[in-house]
Amino acid sequence: MFVPKQVMATSHRTPATVNALPDDGRVSFVGAGPGHPELITLRGLERLRSAEIIVHDALVPTSILDLASSRAIRIPVPRDATTGDPGEATGRLLVELALAGRRVVRLKGGDPGVFGRLTEETAPLRAAGIPVEIVPGVTAVLAAAAAADVPLTSRSAASNLTIVTGHEADDKVSPVDLEALAALPGTLAVYMGVARAGRWAAALVAAGRSSATPVTIVSRCSWPDQQIATATLGTLAQAFAEHQWPSPAVVIVGDVTAPRPSADTRALAGQRILLTRPAGQADELAAAVATLGGEAVHLPVVRIAPPGDWAALDDAIGGAATFDWIVFASVNGVRSFAARLRAAGRDARLLGTARLAAIGAATAAALGEAGLACDLVPATASSEGMVAALLPTLRAGRVLLIRADRGRDVMRRELEQAGHEVVEVAAYATRPVATLDGDDEARLDAAPIDWVTITSGAIAEGAVRLFGERMRRWRIASLSPVTSGVLTALGFPPDCEALDSSAAGLVEAILRWQEARRTDHASPAELA
Repeated sequence: MFVPKQVMATSHRTPATVNALPDDGRVSFVGAGPGHPELITLRGLERLRSAEIIVHDALVPTSILDLASSRAIRIPVPRDATTGDPGEATGRLLVELALAGRRVVRLKGGDPGVFGRLTEETAPLRAAGIPVEIVPGVTAVLAAAAAADVPLTSRSAASNLTIVTGHEADDKVSPVDLEALAALPGTLAVYMGVARAGRWAAALVAAGRSSATPVTIVSRCSWPDQQIATATLGTLAQAFAEHQWPSPAVVIVGDVTAPRPSADTRALAGQRILLTRPAGQADELAAAVATLGGEAVHLPVVRIAPPGDWAALDDAIGGAATFDWIVFASVNGVRSFAARLRAAGRDARLLGTARLAAIGAATAAALGEAGLACDLVPATASSEGMVAALLPTLRAGRVLLIRADRGRDVMRRELEQAGHEVVEVAAYATRPVATLDGDDEARLDAAPIDWVTITSGAIAEGAVRLFGERMRRWRIASLSPVTSGVLTALGFPPDCEALDSSAAGLVEAILRWQEARRTDHASPAELA
């Protein structure tokens, strides 16, 4: 790592001084952690929010990128390069950006220094004399061990930890010595070992490691579709072939990974819940499922895109003070509105005396996160509920409705019929996911789905189109009466419906259904 001379000479200074770098023309390598946005460090978050340009790994989730300024330029780095060394190519790009005087963050999954091509990427920066800062991240094996409740070291079973890659460069001069690893006591953590699991597991056994050695597999650690499983070195290849756990995955080998004796008695233990919301918007629901022991599998059926033209939204924001009410029909509408407000260099003062209404609790919370106070949330989270709540407050009023580019027209129609002026603006667009790719198909077929969650009419349509008859094998949880109506019209009536249109309400509906079934099937002795 390149360290400025003044820092090298004064390493006894306080952390605040040592970590200081010039504001412009610097590159901060930031570890994003394993995937969940809450697992990035505070310093990493600060660097991310102050960055002008973010050069990020393709596997960094949208939920972490969304923590950055909306004005920051995002540049994804391809996972593989067709020619040359991809690390050096990225390093040259970083040099170009830094020499232009930009504050650059190189956002890398996990920790920058663990199998992240850090040496290759920093070499061009060192040669150009550009200051480099390394902000550590939670590397995959630490997060995987925590998720699986596995102690990586133990006084009785493992006094050392060895981290290796299961996928080395083809031209590496000194490959991993599997015989030496087999003889080494303690815990072995294998990164990037999915494709060659059978090969390296068999080699370890052949070199003397017991085939009965316990193994824990953590696939897509901390992501909504995280999977945790156990096997042995001898059965690992068969287990990967059978379950098709997707990358990235960490395999932890050693006696510390022996299965725990106690069974998981949480309400959703052993159940797989399919989440269909857009990318970056299922974390709250996934967390609620995981808390109750369930396995969340996230396959978005729609994606959120910018509207065809920003002009209408920008004009509405510019004239926001002329409205009595600004009504937000979704969390996405709030985020888009707030982003365009910031992009214009303005803040809540631009809204004047306009009051803000949110269709539900989640949308109200999004307003709070954007620094905007919510004045009204209807008792019923629906267009009809919003109209009923607004009408008593209006006398020939003007209403700005912030919504998607498609959806029900109830709110505008009923408010206009009551004599009020309504300006309806699309703040974002919903676009259907066209097809399931091969990996998604494999994930659906690898193990049974117990529940699928449907949170809007558009998502209902997208789910039926993508999953088709598969959905008849799953139980369906609906977020609202409107969503239930769309599902029923499509021939897939839901098994349960949330009383409260929120992630917690959706999970509570699943638990109520399960409790009702348990009661229906209980014996007289159990009910006594």
